[in-house]
Amino acid sequence: MSQESEFETIEGIRYRKPSVVLLAESGIGVSEVAARTCYDSFCSSENEVVQSLEDELPTEEALRELSAIDDSKLLDDLAWTYFHHSILEHTNLSYLIRGTSRGVLQEHARHRLQAISVRSTRYTMSSVINAYVASLEDVEPQEFFFRKVNGFDMLVTAEEAYNRIEIETMFNKLEFQRKRLDDFFLKAVAKSSLPLLDEFQANSEALFEALQSGKKKRNVGDAFKHIVTDNWKVDMVVTFNLRSLKNYFSLRDSGAAYFQIRWLARAMKAATPKKYLKLIVKED
Repeated sequence: MSQESEFETIEGIRYRKPSVVLLAESGIGVSEVAARTCYDSFCSSENEVVQSLEDELPTEEALRELSAIDDSKLLDDLAWTYFHHSILEHTNLSYLIRGTSRGVLQEHARHRLQAISVRSTRYTMSSVINAYVASLEDVEPQEFFFRKVNGFDMLVTAEEAYNRIEIETMFNKLEFQRKRLDDFFLKAVAKSSLPLLDEFQANSEALFEALQSGKKKRNVGDAFKHIVTDNWKVDMVVTFNLRSLKNYFSLRDSGAAYFQIRWLARAMKAATPKKYLKLIVKED
């Protein structure tokens, strides 16, 4: 299941919502086995494959059946009657998230029990720096930079007038730094691409295309990460155990949560199969 990107206007500014897909799920079977181990009650399970584990280790076929379990009365009782939530930590879900913001990333990182891998600005912002370097050969550098960066669709805000403010601020920060650093271009451009700066003087479009086609300076963000705003789009993969996901949904799918992370929590919830949600989310 996935949540397709859509738009919403908040306080006069139009935003693009994130997209989410569930990449992998471990199933609830492992959590039931964990619970049955605690109580030595394998024979009481309604799932035959769990019953079979009372006296023997699982075969490969049994492991597949275990992963396919959709329901467990014991887990339901432990989750909602006895609040024995530690057994939910044995179930894991991994999500691919596209198009949330760095502002959300700051909020997301406060949830301790998760694995999170995020698109690196350090290694993936060379196109922005290439646009700036090429803009210096244009009669209207700031406009050239805006046109290129706006075309990258890299901000969650979807208002061109607002994004112009953001992008022009990036330009001004880079201008400030260029005037301060004698080795600016060594930091901004891969060594093998430096001759292009002389080859394409006064031809911003050709220089930009040549820089884009040349070797990327992969760690360009080391010098320029300060230009990034909270509206910069972030892609990430996150893995939660079911207990932590319960905490995440209860806090972030709430009217008190920051609206962008609330959108993300709801998109993740929409991508989560019902067999997990019924153990961690109270039905209305």
